Amino acid sequence: MKCDRCNQEIEPGEEREHLGQNLCEDCCIEILSPMKTCDPWAVHSAKNYEKHAGKNSALTPLQSEILKLLEENGSMEPKQLLTKVGQNLQLKDLEREFATLRHMEKVRGEKREGKAFWRLW
Repeated sequence: MKCDRCNQEIEPGEEREHLGQNLCEDCCIEILSPMKTCDPWAVHSAKNYEKHAGKNSALTPLQSEILKLLEENGSMEPKQLLTKVGQNLQLKDLEREFATLRHMEKVRGEKREGKAFWRLW
């Protein structure tokens, strides 16, 4: 069986049904837990956690790499940053990491000349 959303092969018994679609686990999670970069409660939670955990102890290696690249290169378009990260990531994965860093108020987005750029806070 294949996922109705991404066409990835699904092992028998591993499919998830949502609104009449058969989905893989990853697509089901994306649908049920959509990414939100602008979420005041998430910002409050992230800042409070950071206060107790320390400035960089809450960052994953990928998040640290994103911050380092933005510090070295200045603001970048998401696809440009994806290329520089150099890992086998999809844009949606990078966007999820960006949303987490946005909640920590470490990065932000801006529009210039009709294009989206990511930059340090």
